[in-house]
Amino acid sequence: MQTMTKTTGKPFLKWAGGKTQLLPTIDSFLPASFRKERSVTYIEPFVGGGAMLFFMLQKYSNIKRAIINDINHHLVTTYRIIRDNPFALIDSLNELQTLYRELKDYEDRKSFYLNIRRRFNEANMSEIEEASYMIFMNRTCFNGLYRENSKGGFNVPFGKYLNPTICDEALIIADSNLLQKVEILQGDFEHTQEYVNGYTFLYFDPPYRPLDATSSFNSYVKEAFDDNEQRRLKEFFAKLSNEGCLEILSNSDGRGRNEADTFFDELYKDFNIERVYAKRSINANPAKRGVLTELLIRNYNNCQGVNGALFVE
Repeated sequence: MQTMTKTTGKPFLKWAGGKTQLLPTIDSFLPASFRKERSVTYIEPFVGGGAMLFFMLQKYSNIKRAIINDINHHLVTTYRIIRDNPFALIDSLNELQTLYRELKDYEDRKSFYLNIRRRFNEANMSEIEEASYMIFMNRTCFNGLYRENSKGGFNVPFGKYLNPTICDEALIIADSNLLQKVEILQGDFEHTQEYVNGYTFLYFDPPYRPLDATSSFNSYVKEAFDDNEQRRLKEFFAKLSNEGCLEILSNSDGRGRNEADTFFDELYKDFNIERVYAKRSINANPAKRGVLTELLIRNYNNCQGVNGALFVE
């Protein structure tokens, strides 16, 4: 007798700064009132790869309304296509996967990838093509990165994966089912304020502040998320806090690399700051991969779990 296993929803893209490893830690720092509240509005102003989103939607049925946002329009289109038209996306990805796997020579595969990248950057494509190209390139580019140049063009080089899964049909369907209750926005993080309603909990995962000059994981789009943007985000965080929202924010820990770097400690001095540990593997320089401290900043005191630094294996 064959047993059917239900696929768990999870990120459909590999995304720099993804939170999969930190999920149990973030979960333990959710507000103590979160589980008791019958109707929660959940908002992510920087959804990225969506690890936290898919985790929260599957664990907490009291989330009655979910809103996600990102400035990256290609990413937002992909979320919307997965939610609204998953089977057309599956057909498109299967076609790309077949064509790609028929090519056995590395140079032929590289040429195929570069052609898709060129068509993607020309922006003369349907939304189904846009989403399928986004996923295809994520599965075949170097290190699964997403990066844009100053003109807004995706510029990650070809990777060297032998047999990547380009179409994960079961995952797309599982994610599509979860996204049915999600409102998907594209634009600046501040316009998510319009969706605050009742008991509202927000998780902020902005582009991380670089730890040094070469750690440029804030180049997801051509508009740089610099220190002025980090300050603007803090003002927004404080504004929503004053309106009664419950919030948690993650970011890099400059003091973990340089004790004198107290940028976030000073910026968020009026809030609760926790230092947690997580492994990071997306870096062109292998010497800079490994365990780093990161920050969790919250505007409330009582948590579901244990306070203090937590180690994530």
